[in-house]
Amino acid sequence: MHHAQQGFTLIELITVIVIIGIMATMTTDIITLPINSYLDLQRRSTLVDNAETALRLMQRDIRSALPNSIRVTGGGTTLELLHTLDGGRYRAKPANDGSGNILDFTTTDSSFDVIGNLHSVPQGELVIYNLGQLSADAYNGGNRATISNSSTQTLINLSVGKKFPLPSPQQRFFIVDMPITYRCNLKTGELLRYSDYSISPTQADPPSGVTGQLQVNQLSACSFAYTAATATRSGLVTLQLSLTDTAGETNRLLHQVHVDNAP
Repeated sequence: MHHAQQGFTLIELITVIVIIGIMATMTTDIITLPINSYLDLQRRSTLVDNAETALRLMQRDIRSALPNSIRVTGGGTTLELLHTLDGGRYRAKPANDGSGNILDFTTTDSSFDVIGNLHSVPQGELVIYNLGQLSADAYNGGNRATISNSSTQTLINLSVGKKFPLPSPQQRFFIVDMPITYRCNLKTGELLRYSDYSISPTQADPPSGVTGQLQVNQLSACSFAYTAATATRSGLVTLQLSLTDTAGETNRLLHQVHVDNAP
């Protein structure tokens, strides 16, 4: 007996093709969606991490700022501060036996004793009772003087004698080394940090003579705001950064830093 050859019909072929197409589409969705979600999460995490790193560096510098030295310009895109290296208390009264080198506010004085010890041999500029205005403004230099190289951890010598305008109620003094500026350049999408430039009464935007160091790129918007302290609360610096990647994804981070403004 001869058996007829067996095959499939055109309808069966079309049915198989349709079923395979449906299965391929379902499989593609099952694989593609998790992969896209992972790539989206990775991209967003990178944006957040970059912005968070920049904000934490700004927070560190702001908390080391001289009281009442924070100022903002450029429509909220440029923030400047005076960075403190050290600080302590000056001798305001002689010891019981009459000894001790006090800081005299009634005349020009060039040296005084430090109550306790400084962390290291002082270098830089000495500031007393900075209120950020009138004669008690470190930017104008009314309450700021250069420290002599002959100073020690227990004795401050000034390069030139000075009559400070106001005594500190807590006998505090601060040692500053340099101003620091954070500036958003929205044209290039960069946040830059400037340092090692001269203190100026007028806030420069940007500071001249120095090159800014890149802190973060992909910057699409930023905003800096400073609320000065009052008798009932400390100062507050509000920082906002928005980063946008090439895919159009934008993440905005807001960070607030409390500032102790007691001079």
